[in-house]
Amino acid sequence: MHDTATFLSELSKDSPAKYAVLMYDAFGKLGSNVEAGNVNWPGSLHECLSVAAPHFNGQYCQVFLKQEDIGYFVGICVPDSCMEDDVETLVLDDMLEWRGGSLIPLVPSVFLSEPSVSVIWTQCRGPHNPPIQPFTVICLCVCCVMVLLPLVASLYVALVKWRGRREVSPSPNTPLTSDPGLYGSLVSNGGSPATDQPDSASVEEAASNTDGKTGKECSTKSCLLSCLQSLSLQGASSSVCGGVLGSSSGSCSRAGASSSSSILSYPSLNGIRILSLLWIISGHSVQLTSWTNLDNAKQWRADVERDPFYVFAFSGPVYLAVDTFMLLGGLLSAKSLLALIQRSDDKLNPELVAHFLFKRFKRVQPLHLFVVCLAVGLYSVVPQGAFWIIADDQLHDCQRYWWSNLLLVNNLLTTTNICAPWTWYLSIDFQFYITTPILISIYRWNQKVLVGVSGILFVFSCLSGAFLTAILHLPVHQPTTLLYKSYFQYYYNKPYTRYGPYLVGILAGIYMASKSGHFVKHQWQAAVGWLCSLSVMAALVGLAYYLREVPPGPSLPHALYQGVHRTLWALAVSWIILACEEGYGGFVGRFLSMRGWVPLSNISFACYLIHPVLIILYNGKQETTIHYTDLNFFYLFLGHTAFTVCLGYVLTALIEKPFLFLKRSHAKSS
Repeated sequence: MHDTATFLSELSKDSPAKYAVLMYDAFGKLGSNVEAGNVNWPGSLHECLSVAAPHFNGQYCQVFLKQEDIGYFVGICVPDSCMEDDVETLVLDDMLEWRGGSLIPLVPSVFLSEPSVSVIWTQCRGPHNPPIQPFTVICLCVCCVMVLLPLVASLYVALVKWRGRREVSPSPNTPLTSDPGLYGSLVSNGGSPATDQPDSASVEEAASNTDGKTGKECSTKSCLLSCLQSLSLQGASSSVCGGVLGSSSGSCSRAGASSSSSILSYPSLNGIRILSLLWIISGHSVQLTSWTNLDNAKQWRADVERDPFYVFAFSGPVYLAVDTFMLLGGLLSAKSLLALIQRSDDKLNPELVAHFLFKRFKRVQPLHLFVVCLAVGLYSVVPQGAFWIIADDQLHDCQRYWWSNLLLVNNLLTTTNICAPWTWYLSIDFQFYITTPILISIYRWNQKVLVGVSGILFVFSCLSGAFLTAILHLPVHQPTTLLYKSYFQYYYNKPYTRYGPYLVGILAGIYMASKSGHFVKHQWQAAVGWLCSLSVMAALVGLAYYLREVPPGPSLPHALYQGVHRTLWALAVSWIILACEEGYGGFVGRFLSMRGWVPLSNISFACYLIHPVLIILYNGKQETTIHYTDLNFFYLFLGHTAFTVCLGYVLTALIEKPFLFLKRSHAKSS
């Protein structure tokens, strides 16, 4: 109280001290555009923390207030001797008054019929982040170990190759092709070359098929060398460009085919995957910013709710791109399992199913857990900004519920308890992945039974979404869903409402892997298919705007749309894939099948995982609100995308590919 009185007394002087001017200047001020949503007044965190008074320093605090139904925060600068409870006392008792008025701006009564105010909570930030918790230390150690292993392995591989070149140097008269182990190869103990790239087999083939040399018992040294070679960056980094240069690109294209053979079997999937990823990045760029950072949030909502142009940012059914991913996941899981069965003498037994599921678990988890640990570390050590609220929430949730990410069940928790909430997709994808062997076994037993079971599952998934929408009065239109916690709590990320697109993918994968001829026989059939597909997609987008108002009671149109729109979207996209693969894609097929999509497709998993971390860090570090305009956010989207692609390549080459290749090396050596 003494320090606060000293500040206010100094501020009242005709020529106040510099520190008092800085503290006053750091307070949030009432700005224009309140009617459009400019009610968060963050002040200046940096200016407040630079205050150095004779007996105290500046401390930046955010006071979260509520007037009628408007919740907002105001940034204030108080002496660092104040605790958070003290700050609430100063606010509630009107002790921060200067020249007859409060230093804390409130929403003027001209905007409210009842301008009474209440304090929700207060949060203060000093010049340093809070002490690092043991959980954060563990996460940082995990990140360091996972990064150091490939780096050390790469250094060792490079050293062995360098020594090999020095020991076996060709004379001027020796042809360069006289020994295949001289250049770009490592020589194993047995004298046969071990190439510095993975072979061209698929992941499943590498795990199940071995040649005579690798099938024999190997020495400890050769096994260690093989593991280090698999962990090295030499093979991982070049595999990212797989397929883009064509068959003449040598090991680069072969390695890439190894890592994404399923995708390359259907080249149109590369373009579909990347376009869907860009759609998701665009949506997240706006969604995560609109929560706290916009100074014209109400105006933004009014614009995007009625204009279909914003469907590529955050409007209408923007996250149908996620259902496209689910369709691709189901299609590729069915294709992968059928190929694995074929290589196993056409047998589907419990051991093969266990291998199929465990392989998927190991495929997803290294990079997934690395990104979670990286996010925890960054949110703990990066200097906090004025909009650090989301990062703080993520840090606390990960400290309590990290185990749900490890077990891939975080989508089953409440939305306020999810660590890295965008990873719910990995959990639901794995849960759906478990159903693939069941449906494949039914297909091999009796195809008519598969049709019946699939019909029951479709009906159950559609009815679940429709029933919840009717009972809970859920919206079907973005961004209205942001206002309804029950939408995410009970509907959005739950397996019983989202299985339809994945089931479409499984059935499409079974058909495309087993069909003997073309589904489309004539040009007119292709034309009808394209017309139906594009019409369904346009209708799903348009109907979302028609149904954007949330009814006060149960609504049959809303329930029906919510129940079937994701499955219908998946059916429309599956037609595009089928038409492209059968030569009826036209310019769409050529565009989606361009080789330029291949390297981006190879890093798409890492891009999906890392881009929300970048967006949250960028938004959290802001000291002022952001004004939404189409041009501003187009540039913001380009920046997030460019940085995401760069980090996606690094994470793919440093974490995802090495640990994926390590699995192959272990399978060969065992």
